[in-house]
Amino acid sequence: MEALSFQSLLQLPSALRTSSYVEKEQPKNTVAKNLDERLHSPTAKRLPRRLLLQFMGFCPVLSHPVFAAPMPEMKEPQVIRTLKLPSGVRIQEIVEGQGSAANEGDLVEINYVCRRTNGYFVHSTVDQFSGESTPVILPLDEKQIIAGLKEVLVGMRIGGKRRALIPPYVGYINENLKPIPEEFGPRRSLLSHVNEPLIFEVQLLKVL
Repeated sequence: MEALSFQSLLQLPSALRTSSYVEKEQPKNTVAKNLDERLHSPTAKRLPRRLLLQFMGFCPVLSHPVFAAPMPEMKEPQVIRTLKLPSGVRIQEIVEGQGSAANEGDLVEINYVCRRTNGYFVHSTVDQFSGESTPVILPLDEKQIIAGLKEVLVGMRIGGKRRALIPPYVGYINENLKPIPEEFGPRRSLLSHVNEPLIFEVQLLKVL
């Protein structure tokens, strides 16, 4: 069989070309077809969208119903307001009373607890173990009671409760000022701390 010239091979129909040439062409067509199907499949469309959302900072975990549920509203804790008087006395309103207000010159009946600033107990009208109280009656006159405590009591309403830090210069400047325990031991304990600030927690029981 005579060999065909190069020009004659180019003019032959594709069906008459060598089988090796067809076998080489077929895999390329199949790969191209599969690639085209994958590029146009729904899975291929989801992938760019997912990548785009991640690029924009979207986190798929946060879209889950458990993680996306709204947080319950958090109530801020109640803050006890502190009032600083010109004398240096600091007052915290613990409980606002409902009855009449105490005025300067009134006689008042109170319960109180006196502590040092480090929290150590000094004296109280309420027994720490039994809870029984022995209220005291005081005139709202700074010549008879410590000036700082008078400032705390003036304006309080019956049933009210206040906590106060009383500096020593408006505290027990002499041993005759009330409130002071009658028993020797508690009296001595109290007078041993008169040169330091004291904390009084006072409850107004009555205005007489």
